[in-house]
Amino acid sequence: MADKYEKENLAEKYLEGRPRSYPAEWYSKLAALTAGHSLACDFGTGNGQAAIGVAEHYEKVIGIDVSKSQLECAMKHERVQYLHLPTSMSEDEMVKSIGADNTVDLIVSAEAVHWFDLPKFYAVASRLLRKPGGIIAVWGYYYISLNEAFDAAMNRLTEATLPFWDQKVKEYVLNDYRTLPFPFESVGIGSEGKPEPLEMEQEFSFEGMLKYLKSMGPVILAKENGVDVMCEEMVKELRDAWGGGDLVRTVVYRCFMLAGKVKP
Repeated sequence: MADKYEKENLAEKYLEGRPRSYPAEWYSKLAALTAGHSLACDFGTGNGQAAIGVAEHYEKVIGIDVSKSQLECAMKHERVQYLHLPTSMSEDEMVKSIGADNTVDLIVSAEAVHWFDLPKFYAVASRLLRKPGGIIAVWGYYYISLNEAFDAAMNRLTEATLPFWDQKVKEYVLNDYRTLPFPFESVGIGSEGKPEPLEMEQEFSFEGMLKYLKSMGPVILAKENGVDVMCEEMVKELRDAWGGGDLVRTVVYRCFMLAGKVKP
């Protein structure tokens, strides 16, 4: 079955609408926690945003995704290798495709872990990570803040799209990963039930912000079902709150991270 990004060729739109990078200090902090810096893996790499950042600290990074079309749009880097792993693969097959048990220094998943078969992913991660010294970190984001008027409009947009959110996103992302199972020992960056709150700034033109919002799955699904949540009225409300369509503004994402190591 074609993956969700092959439908309507959405992978390029996704790349245009997403942040191109996460804060460099996140990677530095994680790299300081791992004993080695030979191999890292980015699960759910998408277009490679996190893999590229991780590559500044590790000799080799494997960016892994179930979506071939996403990987075709992935950003290139001399130390990043992209790997397509379909969901049909067994735990043993996944480990063998990536390398071997006890070989990975860092595993990350940026805005993706909530889509996974969690028991399977955590089992694979626990096998791959070096023991001791290997670290797993997962993070996400959703809420975007600019000013009171814009934030109010975004809240109304969220409410309008709520019937079209996947249940996993509702359960995990909209709760800032507080409800996400995370069976690893804390390394000082959040713990199961208590993610570390973070912020991420991003510059956007108004048109760039519209692309981001229109690339969101619930917005697309709503439109497919005859509900145009990004209607002229909503766009006008967002534009007025933005201060005009010609301005470039800095928005703040509310982010959340969990990091840990395999329990003894």
